[in-house]
Parts: sequence; C-alpha cells; structure tokens
Amino acid sequence: MSTLVIVESPTKARTIRNFLPSTYRVEASMGHVRDLPSSAEEIPEAVKGEKWAQLGVNVEADFEPLYVIPKDKKKIVKELKDALKDATELILATDEDREGESISWHLLQILKPKVPIKRMVFHEITREAIRDALTHCRDIDNRVVQAQETRRILDRLVGYTLSPLLWKKIAWGLSAGRVQSVAVRLLVRRERERRAFRQGSYWDLKALLEKGKISFDAKLVTVGNVKVANGSDFDENTGQIISGRRVLLLNEEQARALLSRIQNKPWTVTNLEERPVTRKPSPPFTTSTLQQEANRKLRLGARETMRIAQSLYERGFITYMRTDSVHLSEQAIEAARSCVQELYGSEYLSPQPRKYTTKSKGAQEAHEAIRPAGSTFRTPQQTGLDGIDFRLYDLIWKRTVASQMADSRQTHVTVQTQVEDAGFRSSGKRIDFPGFLRAYVEGSDDPDAALEDQEVILPALKVGDKPNCKDLGAIGHETQPPARYTEASLVKMLESEGVGRPSTYASIIGTIVDRGYAKLIANALIPTFTAFAVTTLLETHFPDLVDTGFTSRMEQTLDEIATGEAKWLPYLQKFYTGETGLATQVKEQESQIDAKVARTVVLENISAKVCIGKFGAYLESENEEGLVKASIPQDLTPADLDPDQVEFLLKQKMEGPEKLGLHPETGEPIYVLIGSYGPYVQLGDVSETNKKPKRASLPKGTDKDSVTLDMAVSLLTLPRLLGSHPETGAKVQANLGMYGPYVVHDQGKVGKDYRSIKPPDDVLTITLDRALEMLAQPKAARGSSKTATPLKELGAHPESGELINVYDGRYGPYVKHGDINASLAKDESVENFTLQKALDLLAAKEAAGPKTSSKSKKSTKTTAAKSETAEKKTTTAKKTTAAKSETAVKKTTSAKSETAAKKTTTAKKAATATKTKKETKSS
Repeated sequence: MSTLVIVESPTKARTIRNFLPSTYRVEASMGHVRDLPSSAEEIPEAVKGEKWAQLGVNVEADFEPLYVIPKDKKKIVKELKDALKDATELILATDEDREGESISWHLLQILKPKVPIKRMVFHEITREAIRDALTHCRDIDNRVVQAQETRRILDRLVGYTLSPLLWKKIAWGLSAGRVQSVAVRLLVRRERERRAFRQGSYWDLKALLEKGKISFDAKLVTVGNVKVANGSDFDENTGQIISGRRVLLLNEEQARALLSRIQNKPWTVTNLEERPVTRKPSPPFTTSTLQQEANRKLRLGARETMRIAQSLYERGFITYMRTDSVHLSEQAIEAARSCVQELYGSEYLSPQPRKYTTKSKGAQEAHEAIRPAGSTFRTPQQTGLDGIDFRLYDLIWKRTVASQMADSRQTHVTVQTQVEDAGFRSSGKRIDFPGFLRAYVEGSDDPDAALEDQEVILPALKVGDKPNCKDLGAIGHETQPPARYTEASLVKMLESEGVGRPSTYASIIGTIVDRGYAKLIANALIPTFTAFAVTTLLETHFPDLVDTGFTSRMEQTLDEIATGEAKWLPYLQKFYTGETGLATQVKEQESQIDAKVARTVVLENISAKVCIGKFGAYLESENEEGLVKASIPQDLTPADLDPDQVEFLLKQKMEGPEKLGLHPETGEPIYVLIGSYGPYVQLGDVSETNKKPKRASLPKGTDKDSVTLDMAVSLLTLPRLLGSHPETGAKVQANLGMYGPYVVHDQGKVGKDYRSIKPPDDVLTITLDRALEMLAQPKAARGSSKTATPLKELGAHPESGELINVYDGRYGPYVKHGDINASLAKDESVENFTLQKALDLLAAKEAAGPKTSSKSKKSTKTTAAKSETAEKKTTTAKKTTAAKSETAVKKTTSAKSETAAKKTTTAKKAATATKTKKETKSS
C-alpha cells in the first residue's frame, strides 16, 4: 500500500519527503501541467481550422477553454501517470491559493485516478504542519477553480484581442493586458505630470542656535506674522504660489536683506509644546508589503523577492509567500512572543497578544501572513542561511517578532523662537521607550542605529529663554517634480486601487520591463516612448480597460465568482460578446485608428513629432528641404526630452556632427555625436574608403558639451595596451565596455580575466602596475552572492548525474550544468521552469557550439529559448560600443551597413515572432 503525493516543485517535494513515512511517494508536477495553447504548434489538428483556435477559447460555445499539455510537460505527465499505477491513494498537495487549486484540478482531469483522492493543504513546510495537514484533507474547491479559470480566460481574451491591434497600429511584438496596461498607464500618467511640472523657487533662513552648549536648528516660518512660503504652497502646473494662499514668497534679495536686518539681534523662546506620541508596530508581511519593504531596504525587485521567498518557503524556512492576509495563528503569536521574551525582555512584550485582521475585501489567498515557519522561530543566525537568503529571512523574522512587541513611546517637541518680526521653529523628537523599534525600523537594517538617527534632541528650554545664534544663513530651494514610481510604490498603488492580485505583481512588473514599456534605472520605473503611444491609443479607444476603477471592479467580480456570489458565464458574455463587449469594440475601433497617428507621441513644447519605429523612437520634422528624421537616444526618457535636445538631434541630422577639432597626429576631424546608445566621438568621416571610422563611447555620466579635444583623442586610443603580464606574457588592456571601464588580461584561447575600473582609477590614465594589482585580487561573484545560491534546483542530469540548477546572473536567470550556461527566455518563469526545459535548453546551447555568425543567428527559430538567445547575441553585438551601432546619424548609409541592419532586423523579428505568440500572463 502506497500513497502518491503531488506538489508543484522538486525542492518542496524533497523537503516534504523528510516528514512522511516511507510508504508515501512525493512527486512534483513542475507547476501547471495543462494550459491554453501558447503557440499555433500546440493547437490540436482537429480544431486548427476554427476561427477561435488561435484564441484558445471557444467564445461561441460558452467560452469553453481549449486546454493542451505543453510539449515540455508530456514527460512529467507520463511519469505521474506511471507513479499513480502503483498507488492506492492520491493526495493533491499543491498550494492553497487559486493557482494551486487550479493545478490540482487540472491534475485530476489529466490523471483520471481510480483510487481515493484527497486534497491536502498547508501554509508551511514543517514536520508538524505536514502531519497535521494529512489529518485534515478536503475536496477540491470547485468555486475557486472556476474563479481562476474565469481569470485565465479573461486575461487571454484581453491579451489576444488587443495585442494584434497594437501590432498593426504601432509596432510588432507589443502586448496589452488586463492589469499590465493599467500599470503602464500609471507610469505614463506620472511621467506626464513630470513633463507638465513647472519648477518654483523660494528662499528662507536657517539658524543654528545654542543653549547650554547644546546646538539645535531653527527654520524661518513667519515674517510679520505672515507664513513664509515653502514647497507645499506651489502649484506644480504653473510653478507659482497656489491661488488664494496668503503666504510671503521670499526671493534671494529679500532673504538676504532679512538676514542682514536680524543678524546679531537677540533671540527669544516664545512658545514650547511637548506632545506624547505612541506608535504601534506594523502588521506581519503580506505578499505586497514584503515586496515593498524588500525593495526599499534590500533593493530587491518584486520578481527577485518572490524567487527568494519561494525558495525559503520550499526549504521550510517561512510560511507560504503568496497571501493577502496579516493574520497570525495562535501558534505563531506564541512563537513570536517567546522570541521577544527571550531576546528583549518582558518589558518589550505587548501586554496582550496582538491579533491583526485583513482589511481588504478581496483577501482570499493563504490564511496566514508571511512569517518564519514552525511553532518556534529560528533566529536568522540559527538558520545557516547566508547572502540574500539570510537578509530576506532576517527581514521577515524581525517584522513578525516586532508585531508582538510593545508600543514605542515618543515625545515630539516644537519650539517657537522670535527675533525681531521673524518667527522660527525647531522640532525635536525624544524616544522615551523604543518598544518594537528595538527589533524593527522601517527602511533600516540596523534598528539601534536607526533609533539614534530618529532622535532629535533639543536642550532644556522654557518660554523667555534667550538662546545664542551661532550661525544664520539664507537658503534657496526649488520645488521638485512628482517622484517616479519605484517597484515598491507601484505595488503599493496597485494594491490600494484594487488592481490585480498581489501574487501577480512581480510578474506584471517584470513583463512591463521585458516588453520595453519601462526601464528600471536607479530603482525608478521610467516609461518609454512606446508606453506613451500604447497608453494614448488605449485611453482614446478603450478607456475602460486602462481605468483603475473599472479594473478594480473586474477584480471584485472575480472574487465574487470564487465565493459563489456571481456567475462566471454571464460575466464573460457581457465583457466580450455583448453590445459594448471587447470584441465588438475592437471591430468598431480598428478602422477608426490611424496607424500614423497611433505611432506618434504628442509632447508639450516639442515642435517635432515623436514617432515609434522599428528601431525605437525617432524625431520627425518638416523644414524647407523636406522631411527630416533623427533617432532619439535610448537612454533619453519622455520627461527629459526638451526643445534644446530636439534642436540638437535634428541639427546633427541635417548639418552633420559637431566638429571638435583635428587629430594632432593624423589631421583627421574628430566629431561628437549622439546615437541610439548615447554620445560618442568619431575620428574622420564616413566614406567609400572609410566605411567604419574609429568611434568611442563617452564614459557614463560625461556630458557631450564637456568633451575636449584632448579627451576625445584619449578615448580614441581605447583599448589601451598597458603592457604584458609578467607571468603569462599576455597583453593587459584597459577599455570601456557596456558596463563601464575595465582592465583585461587576455590570454587568447586560455581565456580573458576582467576587472572593473572604479574611481579614483581612470581608464585613460591607469598604469600596468595598478592593473596587475587589480587582476591579482579575487574576482567578485556576479551580482555579489546571487550566483552562490541557486534560484531553483531542478534535479540531476540523466547522463552525468550532476545537479542542474537555475541561478541569477547579470543578464537574468540562467541554467547551469557543468561548464555550460544557458539563459532562460525573458518571458520564462523560474517557478515553472522544469528539468526537461533545462535539458532542452542546454542541449541547444551545446549543439550551437562556439559563438555563431549572424547567418546562424538568423536561422535560430526552433524554440523560444533559441530565438531569445539570438536576440541577446544581436543586442550584445549592437551594444559593443555605442558608436558602432549608430549608422542612422550619418548623411549616407553604406550598403554594408544596410546589410548588417537587415540581418539584425531579421534576427530580432525571429525572436519577437516567437515571443509574441506567447500570452501575456495575467497582465
């Protein structure tokens, strides 16, 4: 007698095996085993002729979904069926959320078991939790399955109906999605606000006062009992004081005159107020709040946070990481309070256990917050974790423990001082009892240091005291535009608006970046010109689909389907096939959408048109000579494009590049240009005899206007040969690359050893001795410790027996076996990546052998992974130097350059064509 237990992942299976008797066999489904077809190849021959087949949903037959077993899952399904033959009982132990319930239902439909079936659920992978779950099995919740199926169908209908429209009207390869498009619109709206923003300036005074050898700051707040203007008094759209505000706006001259008038005059304390404040700890983490805090504290993206959390959960360190709930079980509360008692003492324990309730109406995932697993919490030091795994567990542990700690008691102090008719204010904060802040401070890794930073101690003062003024200065200020969204703030906004589910935010943000709708720069999500064009089209012709309120109501309806309060079929019929349904709207609007207009982005104060083309955004302007087009550098954002930049780019296109001077040795002219990848310098002109002039990118952060002739001559010497390595005799060079300056020890076939050049070292002046010193240092692992711990363990290679794992690298996730590394496709989920997929990917990489030519790349169309590799190789080749790829800025383009461009285009189309067949997941 044996029992077959099916979970989603191999890691979870390995962990659970340790907690079950030998009569239990635990296998992994590797995520979903059945889904809607993702490409034409997966559509069964029997229905390929049907007009709805590409959609994967028969909209004419009650929206019946067409489910298929993907090619890479057929082996897994066979293995599960074989395992079931020897079992006397089947336990479906997938996650207890809608996705997990759906996976169990699909397994049931495929396996068709003839033995007793149980549905086992748990929120943590510990011996106690698994044994308890075995005694409390239940049936599959069909209402939850129906809600998830409706969501899947709805997302397919939106993605597969709108995306082809975007291909026709704007650019090939774009995608639209139920939640994705709303999120993109939020980014675009914020960028529009930044463009519309008008800066305002104001001045005030700041004093350094002293009483009893204790110094404190004081800021000017009134003059003649009239409030002095600050940033909150300005209208962002005009840069002027908001109409109706009675405030005094000081300019520099007035501020300095006031300073002179009150300089050396006596100061008097006129008022003092002390206000006690009590702060309560934040509730334990939900999926959304974990993503937000990990982004703020650890600088982790949402996808990376979820990958690490998934790994921690499957290895038994934390509870289930996809949850909307802040609830803690009695067991967890007791464990947290025990930690507080042992580590901080009874005075830091909250008098009564804190019980948190989830406020959001739609909360429906796992029934407990994210917390350390088990009935006793291991401290971070006791886990044996290291690197980013340790830091994320530490964050979860601290937040959970702090939630059961005493309130923090503080006293906020406000002191008013007067000098002549000028009123100043000083603010202080005294922490009377730190309470939970001893364990956890928002945004800080070191609670003790953060407590010190939070305190602002003022001297003992009373009304009538006369502090001394040690320093007094006039300070100018400028108002700042609205901040761009970070991953944390976008997640917070989506959750507050009720758009999408928190468990999907990581994949949504990843899709937005992968599809080219936004760039993640310095932790800010910056929308591209393509995002502007797509958002404008959807706002104009399909306003409901990008309206946060409409999308939120859709989410509520899906929740109601899960609880039986709403019927799924009438809802889908009204949404898609009704008089105002999506299919009807697209059919009516398609003929009304002018592709030329759709590809044009309208920006205030820009006379030229911004258009979306095959190779990115470009400017288009009419002049006396006709139509002029000029590429827009890829790092230039819509909010930062101003009339001066437009004028320069068009002038460069019409009149040729700006000449710096002549090379002192060759006498050739040296130019400064701006290309698709930013500014660069060029030696000589493009001609029949000099089709590829020497070019060099400017170092990152260098403005084109600051480039001198000497600097340009030095840059054109790159790569610099520094000399020979004393041990190998191989050359040592300094150069600029895609990721900045570096030195390299080039040993030919043996390999190349690189080190990044960091300030104060300079690529133009670094010596051989300094380069050898850098090369002698151990090479840092890519992305710090990211490669040390696998994102996912897939299992052993069937031939070599070596483990195959997925790691996080500089270019994203990759699978590794021995000496072979192969990157995952951009739209490939690590969570759903299987051993079979890895074997196929590694085989393809090994078969490809060394770096292939453009011709080889062009023909690489067999799988999405191969086409993704082709695109990456093409992109890398294009970016080797910013200058090399920039042919569009020349007056003439050589035939050879055109051929290269065509090859690049073909390779990119091959990659994009495969990707665009794939559905936009839940977005």
